[in-house]
Amino acid sequence: MNRKTLVLPAVIGLLTPVLAACGGSDSGSNSDGAIVVGTTDRFTATKDAPAPVDPAYSYDVGGWNILRQTVQTLMSQPKGDGDPVPDAAESCSFTDSGSERYACKLREGLKFSDGNAVTAADVKWSMERALRIKSESGVFALLSNIDTIETQGDREVIFHLKSADATFPYKLSTPVAGILNPKDYAKDKLRDGFDVDGSGPYTFKADVQNNEIVSATFTKNPNYKGSVTVNNDKVVMRSFKDADAMGEAIDKGDIDVMTRTMSPSQINKLDAGDDSNVDLVEMSGLEIRYLGFDTDAPTVKTKAVRQAMAQIIDRAALVAKVYGSQAEPLYSLVPASVTGHSNSFFNKYGDPNVAKAKNLLTAANITTPVKLTLHYTTDHYGSATKEEFEVLQQQLNNSGLFDVDIKGTPWSTYQTAERKQAYDVYGMGWFPDFPDADNFLAPFLGKDNFLASPYTNSKINDKLIPESRREADRASASGSLTEIQDIVADEVPVLPLWQGKQYVAARDDITGVSYALNSSSSLQLWELGRGSSS
Repeated sequence: MNRKTLVLPAVIGLLTPVLAACGGSDSGSNSDGAIVVGTTDRFTATKDAPAPVDPAYSYDVGGWNILRQTVQTLMSQPKGDGDPVPDAAESCSFTDSGSERYACKLREGLKFSDGNAVTAADVKWSMERALRIKSESGVFALLSNIDTIETQGDREVIFHLKSADATFPYKLSTPVAGILNPKDYAKDKLRDGFDVDGSGPYTFKADVQNNEIVSATFTKNPNYKGSVTVNNDKVVMRSFKDADAMGEAIDKGDIDVMTRTMSPSQINKLDAGDDSNVDLVEMSGLEIRYLGFDTDAPTVKTKAVRQAMAQIIDRAALVAKVYGSQAEPLYSLVPASVTGHSNSFFNKYGDPNVAKAKNLLTAANITTPVKLTLHYTTDHYGSATKEEFEVLQQQLNNSGLFDVDIKGTPWSTYQTAERKQAYDVYGMGWFPDFPDADNFLAPFLGKDNFLASPYTNSKINDKLIPESRREADRASASGSLTEIQDIVADEVPVLPLWQGKQYVAARDDITGVSYALNSSSSLQLWELGRGSSS
C-alpha cells in the first residue's frame, strides 16, 4: 500500500495504537533477523570527552538513546502520557507531605545482565558515583538535590532531599540515575570508551572504528525484569554520516527504521508518498532550538545586545524558509504543549521590529553594527542547521545593526568548546530529560547548568524554582514558572527559536513504530517488531 503519515495528538506522550504492518514482501533488511535502525547521531570518544556513554557523563540524546536500552533506572517514562512508572523498582512514592523523602522498593530477583543480583546498595553507589565525579557535562545536576541516600536491607532505598521536589520521580527515570554494577565501573572515575553494562532490556556491543561507533548491537537481556515488554531479540543501530546516506540505506532495504535526524526534504518526500514500502510517522515533539550566550563575553555582556537580537529575529520566517510545517516558532524555553508555557518573548518584543532594536542599542550606548560570530554544530542536529544559521545571519545583517559571521564545527569538539566558553553566541538544541516545564528551565539557569553559562539570577534559583517544585499538581506551579520565563525574556541569557515535531520512517513490515520515540525523543527499541506483510 502507499506510504501513510500517522499524526499523533499534540499532547505530551503517545496515545495512539501501533502502526499496522503492511506492504510488499521485499521490505526489510537482511541482518540475521535483527531490526536495523539508522541514525545520524555520532558517537565519538575524544581526549576531552573520552566516556561518551558513561551515565555519569552522557548528557545528549544520542548517548541517552544507548543508555535507556541498557542501564535500568528505578523509574521509567511511560510510552503514553502520564507520570513515571516503576521499572527496576516495584514501587516508589513520597513518604512525607513535603516531597522531601522518597522511598523505593526494588523488584524481587532483579539481576544485572551478567547474572549478579542488583541490590539497594548498588542503587546508592551508582547515584553517589555520579555526584562524586561531578562531570563537566553537568548531568549530575539532575541528582544534586539529593542530600543523603539510605538503604534498608537489599531492596529498599530512601532518598532524603535538600528541598521539596515534585519532579524527583522523573529525575529517577533519567540515565544518570541508572543502576550500575560496581565491578564494572570505578567509583570516582569515568569509564572510558563504549562499554555499557547494566540490568536494562538489552545488552550492548559496539563496533568501533577510529574511536567512533559505526554500528552497535542491542541483544535482548534474558535477566531483565522491569516495566517494558521487549518485542524483538536483537536491534542493530547504524550511524550514518548524514541524512542522505541514511535515506539511501532505507531505500535499498539495508536498514528497517530511520530516526533522527532526517532532513526536511526527506520528510517532505516521504510525506508525499513517493515510497510505497516506507511509512512516515509524525509525532508532536518537545525538541527546542535556541541561541545561547556567554553573558560574560564583551560582545554580548550588555543585555541590550541580546535584547536587540530578540527584537530582530523573525522566527516565523526562519521556520517557514528552513523547516516548513515540521517546526513552529517558539517564544519561550518551555514548548507550547507543556503545562506552564508562556509566550514571554512575544509578550515582551512582539513582532520583529528593527526600529525598536535600534532604540535598545542606542539607549545602552552600543556602537553599531555589532560584530558577532554565531557558532553552530555541523553534524548533530541535522543538515538543515547550516541553512538555519544562514537565515539568522541574513536577518541580523539586513537590520544594519549587526555584522554577523557564522561558523560550523563538528559536535565532537563543539560541545566541549561551548562548555569551556569558547563561543560568545552558539546554537544548541534541547531534548528534555523529562516532559515537565521545570526541565526546560532549571538545566539552563541553575548554578550547575549544563551549558556552563555564567548567567545566574538569585530570584529564579533561590525562590521561583524551589517554589514551583513544591507543587505536585504541576498546573499549580504556573505562576512561578511564568515569572521565570518573563525574567528570561527580559535578560535573554538564551534566545528560543523554534520547537520541532519528531519523525520516524520505517519499512512497512516493522511494527511498534508509533511508540519508537517517547515524548522526550528517546528511542524505545523494545517497541519495534517485525510483522507479516499484508
